[in-house]
Amino acid sequence: MSDGVRNVTQALAGVQQPWQPHRLVSVNDYDVKVVKLHGEFVWHSHPDTDELFHVIRGELTIQLRDGDVLLGPGDVYVVPRGVEHCPRADAEVEALLIEPQGTLNTGDAGGERTSPLRELD
Repeated sequence: MSDGVRNVTQALAGVQQPWQPHRLVSVNDYDVKVVKLHGEFVWHSHPDTDELFHVIRGELTIQLRDGDVLLGPGDVYVVPRGVEHCPRADAEVEALLIEPQGTLNTGDAGGERTSPLRELD
């Protein structure tokens, strides 16, 4: 196996807490993050960037002001830049996020749910 190979399943097994993204790899100026989601997050937007969600396991609802988007395993959805959204997972979800490096998980909302990007062990 090459030093650059990362296993998504193994990476997710190392994530202990929900809503705390961990960098899986970086591609150019973007981070591919693994994250576990459970419960309701905060309403927020990312004024300068789109945000890609890829569900690996579970069901994720992306709440939007004009209706919800339901994602299941294998589904991908891009929240356009500036669109206010609030992810909700009624049971634990495992997902990948793709965002520009330096993007805060809480976007413009800030607050106690803001989590620094963690590195995998």
